[in-house]
Amino acid sequence: MDSARARADWWRDAVIYQVYLRSFADGDGDGIGDLAGLRRRLPHLVALGVDALWITPWYPSPMADGGYDVADYRDIDPLFGTLDDAQALLDEVHGHGLRLIIDIVPNHTSTAHAWFRRALAQGPGSDARQRYIFRPGRGPRGEEPPNDWRSVFGGPAWTRITEADGSPGPWYLHLFAPEQPDLNWDNPKVRTEFESILRFWFDRGVDGVRIDVAHGLVKAPGLPDLGSLDGKLLEGATREDHPHWDREEVHEIFQGWRAVADTYDEPRVFVAEAWTGAPERLARYVRPGELHTAFNFDYLMTPWRPDRLRQVIDSSLGALSRVAAPATWVLSNHDVARHVSRYARPQPDGPLRSLSDLTHPADLDLGTKRARAAALLTLALPGSAYLYQGEELGLWEVEDLPEDLLQDPTWQRSGHTDRGRDGCRVPLPWDGDTPPFGFGPEGSGTWLPQPQAWKSLTAAAQEQDPSSMLALYREALRIRRAEPALGDGSLSWESEPGSDVLSFRRDPGFRCVVNLSPHPVELPAHRAVLLAGGPLEDGRLPSDTAVWLAH
Repeated sequence: MDSARARADWWRDAVIYQVYLRSFADGDGDGIGDLAGLRRRLPHLVALGVDALWITPWYPSPMADGGYDVADYRDIDPLFGTLDDAQALLDEVHGHGLRLIIDIVPNHTSTAHAWFRRALAQGPGSDARQRYIFRPGRGPRGEEPPNDWRSVFGGPAWTRITEADGSPGPWYLHLFAPEQPDLNWDNPKVRTEFESILRFWFDRGVDGVRIDVAHGLVKAPGLPDLGSLDGKLLEGATREDHPHWDREEVHEIFQGWRAVADTYDEPRVFVAEAWTGAPERLARYVRPGELHTAFNFDYLMTPWRPDRLRQVIDSSLGALSRVAAPATWVLSNHDVARHVSRYARPQPDGPLRSLSDLTHPADLDLGTKRARAAALLTLALPGSAYLYQGEELGLWEVEDLPEDLLQDPTWQRSGHTDRGRDGCRVPLPWDGDTPPFGFGPEGSGTWLPQPQAWKSLTAAAQEQDPSSMLALYREALRIRRAEPALGDGSLSWESEPGSDVLSFRRDPGFRCVVNLSPHPVELPAHRAVLLAGGPLEDGRLPSDTAVWLAH
């Protein structure tokens, strides 16, 4: 395979590493990750062998939702550094032959954004208010929300304002936290502004953009009630004509964005966070002339079961091939429980995503074994892959964070019934025998506590262990780059549907075999074992283990 770093269509088979910035590495000692810390740890990513980085929002923000409440899309939050620091990082990333993708949050701003502050100040009917979704309330005095929509984080999706003269005002829509008012994408000024924001960053050399809540920008005329449905990100799965998820009109917006990206000598690229009800719906976001790639959340949420894995692989590849787009595989991210912990339980029929789906105690040895196999399966599939920081270290979900330290708005909005996403956002362990494991300068701490049990999972500890998760990922990425069969393309199944063993061929000369049965199985004929997720047993493949073969 040609190096993805050197090709204009690098995104079709790139391996991209997600940096959750506040938890990656701390450069200034305040316990929060920043650009200085990321620059200091870039050699780790170079040695890992990824092609690009995706950085979660780095903009000025009150941090009501971890930076996804943006106050200014053209600057860097002082918590993370400065615009000059961002440019220095970008230059260093490019100097290593890597690429940089940033996060854009177009569904909503922060209430601290100048636009929203102006909307509150200027009053009813003003141009500023037309950039958001304000509506009068229901009931005799407008005391009830305009409709029954619910926030993704729990509670109603509407908040009533008080006008400057003290009188009760209209309600504004926020599909997420009250600090995140939804923008009105029917307003041409909103569309023009975001195309300008894209150019601001593309002109500085940013290689691409991840689009937050790409499926949520457009709302149905009249804002009709949902009925019994709630506001969950996945709710589009149950209804095609959903009033605020995955509406057809959103595609016109992204056609405009693609036109902006294509004006650059090396066209900039997009990856969509689009939660849809079916692979065919997801494929609409990556048709020619729209976005380049989209996260495959069906695969992420699939339990460790051979029938479900094969079905989602086939349906994803089938739908995306019809629009000539590559699949984009992902096992974990900053919004879901880490896959070591998801796989560490009995696997259900339904999707696995959050802590609330994990009802049994974790067998972390089993989860780690399965995670090693899942890594080889994922990196052998056609298309591109995203790695979430720490998965190369085998980190598990921290499920026992003290309640008084939880910061995810889901915890408060759910009435303390859903612990939210903090458990997958605990800062990374780099070196040393005790927390904070080299996360920041000597004497500093971490914004969320790390478990002492991560002592054996630090990057430094795994450097010395050829059987570590880090060693497995490095070798897998090395082979992926060297093997002509891997990356973009197609696969041919060698196992029968319904088999507990997933076996497929990638031409020329490559096989991936994953044993999800409870017993060791014989390997197919092969010339050599390229890489195994764990030790073979007398030449046989153990349960919950994957192997790459040359044939």
